[in-house]
Order: sequence, then C-alpha cells, then structure tokens
Amino acid sequence: MDLNRPASKDEPIIRVRGLRNTFGDAVVHNDLDLDVRRGEILGVVGGSGTGKSVLMRSIIGLQTPDAGDIEVFGENTIGREETEAVDIRKRWGILFQGGALFSTLTVAENVQVPLKEFYPALDQQLLDEISAYKVVMSGLPADAGPKYPAELSGGMKKRAGLARALALDPELLFLDEPTAGLDPIGAAAFDELTASLQKTLELTVFLITHDLDTLYAICDRVAVLADQRVIAVGTIPELLALDHPWIQEYFNGPRGRNAVQAADPPRERGRTRSRKK
Repeated sequence: MDLNRPASKDEPIIRVRGLRNTFGDAVVHNDLDLDVRRGEILGVVGGSGTGKSVLMRSIIGLQTPDAGDIEVFGENTIGREETEAVDIRKRWGILFQGGALFSTLTVAENVQVPLKEFYPALDQQLLDEISAYKVVMSGLPADAGPKYPAELSGGMKKRAGLARALALDPELLFLDEPTAGLDPIGAAAFDELTASLQKTLELTVFLITHDLDTLYAICDRVAVLADQRVIAVGTIPELLALDHPWIQEYFNGPRGRNAVQAADPPRERGRTRSRKK
C-alpha cells in the first residue's frame, strides 16, 4: 500500500480486531474490536483497569498484544521491526499523560526531538523555526520555547507536549487524558484548542478521557471499554439508548447530568464545552 496516498473517508484510519492483552493472569483485553474513522475525534472511556492506555500503547507499538490484528493507515503494526514502521510513525503524534517532557531539555528542544529522530539532516535554524511555530500553535506564548518543564504550569506542560506531538505535522493524534489535572477553565481552553486544530489540520484524534465535558464538547463518537472489550461505539445519544449498567451509571450519574446541563444549549463544536448537535 502507498503510505502517501490519502485514505478515503470510509476507510478506517485505525482498525483493531480480536485484540487480547494480558499481564500475568490478568486479562485486560479479550477479543476487542475497534474502528477509528478518518477525520473524527473519537473519545475512549472506561473504568479504571479497563486498559484504555494499554489499547493506545498497543496501537502505537509500545505494547505487544498476545493476539489480534492492528492496522493503522491500512498497514499492520504488530510484530514489525522499528525500522519497518518508520513511515507509519511519522504520520502520528502522541501526547502522553502529563506531557511526558524531557526535564533536561527546554520546550523548544523537546519539540525538536521527533524532528531530529526522523530528519537528522535538518539544520538548527530550521529546527528552531519549526519548534517556535509549533509552540505558538499549541497556545503557548512565544517566550515559552527557552523554558524548562520545571518552569511551566501543569496546563503549559500539556501544551508543550502537544507542540511536540504536532512537530511532524501528523494526520493522526493520540491524546491520553489531556485535561486531567486542569481546572475547568484550562480544560475548556484545551478542548477548544483540540477542536480547532482538528478542523484546521484535518486531524483524526484518538482521545482517552474521563472528562464528560470533553466528551460532550468535542467528540464525534465515544468508544466504551468494559468487560475486557469495546462494548459500544457511537454518539452520546446512541450510547444513552443502551441499557448496559456501566454506561448508564457513567452518563446518567450526578456528574453526567451536570455535563448535560452545562452543555445546553448546543453550540458548534470547538467554540465551547457544549454538547454536540
């Protein structure tokens, strides 16, 4: 398959079939299936221990599953040598929990890490220009580039991590709990930034979150992990029509009801933490 050929809108960017992940005797995933559509923001939710991050790590190749098939951009990612997966890895960016910045590097140097890894011939002036652009794109002030992670607030660290995730102009963006630990204003701003970047850059976003406001504000669909698999994928109204106890408790519990009230009236996605039409 030509990795430079754009996938059609009907072709899943990510396709997972029969995934099984175990740690010793503990079974995290068993016969898990999931499709992520091109151009959507897919929210991934589930209780503690359901393996949301393990699923993401399996997709990006940091976790080798016991069984199953994973395709990204139409290419199998399981069991490939690192050198064989380079062309695929260039096409995605990852924001890990907390930003996962290198503490001994400045923000600009952190953003330059993937650029130096995949394009070692780039000169320093171009690296500096690209990193400066990505820093501003992520919503940080221009003077954040020379700062070290210890000098940043929690929200700024996440934006710096996002700038690094965007360094290679990816088509696919993985976000692991991007609003965790942020105050409501900071979380709302990050949601709006995510939606704006998705629209402007035509990204596909795989977003792990516990934040109900985020789900209502920017997600096109939501995948629910429970019982060792994805038990449902759909819009929030479609999920609310299901009678699974965890789904009902999650979306109709006190916090879920608050999110619905905060999301009314509906607005265009990305402008506010509001419920999608």
